[in-house]
Amino acid sequence: MTVAGFGFRRGATPESLRDALDRAIEAVAASHPGPVALLATARDKADAACLRALSDALGVPVCAVPDDRMRATSTPTDHARVRALRGTGSTAEAAALAAARMHGAPDARIARPRAVSADRLATCALAVGTPPSSPPSPPSPARSSP
Repeated sequence: MTVAGFGFRRGATPESLRDALDRAIEAVAASHPGPVALLATARDKADAACLRALSDALGVPVCAVPDDRMRATSTPTDHARVRALRGTGSTAEAAALAAARMHGAPDARIARPRAVSADRLATCALAVGTPPSSPPSPPSPARSSP
């Protein structure tokens, strides 16, 4: 499972987010993290028009990560300004990790520290993890031979 977490400023556009996502994917292309299954951000940003537009364009749902989960998630990046505002070092990294873990990938990790869009209005981090496999199907009843 691959989750794209986003942090972004008020002036960010869908193109800002798409650029950050493309840069994040390009940075880990050699390891093939798989298709993005979920977009994630802090709860108060989840209804932003730019993120909803990207979600619609990609056909990928958005996960709104609660504040307590954001604060409880340590990140490779530790940006002082973000820590003061959010209680974590990177909105993008915390959102990606927390969302992946909330959706059944307890081993989720950041594939590489966040990527920044060219206009510097958005960041994106990819969390990759393995969701638990489906429980095995019950055995078929034994059939007797005629």
